[in-house]
Amino acid sequence: MKRHAAREKAFQILFQLDMNDSDSYVAIQDLLNEEENDRFLHQLVEGVYENKSVIDETITNHLENWSIKRVATVERAVLRIATYELKYLDDIPENVSINEAVELAKKYGDDKSGKFVNGVLSKIIDSES
Repeated sequence: MKRHAAREKAFQILFQLDMNDSDSYVAIQDLLNEEENDRFLHQLVEGVYENKSVIDETITNHLENWSIKRVATVERAVLRIATYELKYLDDIPENVSINEAVELAKKYGDDKSGKFVNGVLSKIIDSES
């Protein structure tokens, strides 16, 4: 599975987990059914799931007059994946993480989702530089 497809599946799983708090491994298996398991997909889902409090704190610190709970579920899931990549995966260039996140936000969110995600992630990168 290509990384773009893995990110999209990770988004779907994390979106589901945000709506129905269940086990990440079970959620992965439910979505994949008989498809081949993908190491990058597991890494994203389990990494976000295990580090959610740190990731959410990072996102919250870069929101202006918002809390993480007020962010729409689509944008929250996308931001969590991208923030996980930025903080924990050194082998992925920052611009790739941002571009992939913006594409997911545009595909699954509303007209302003891509711009919102781009702005938050840019602030995260600027503050960590």
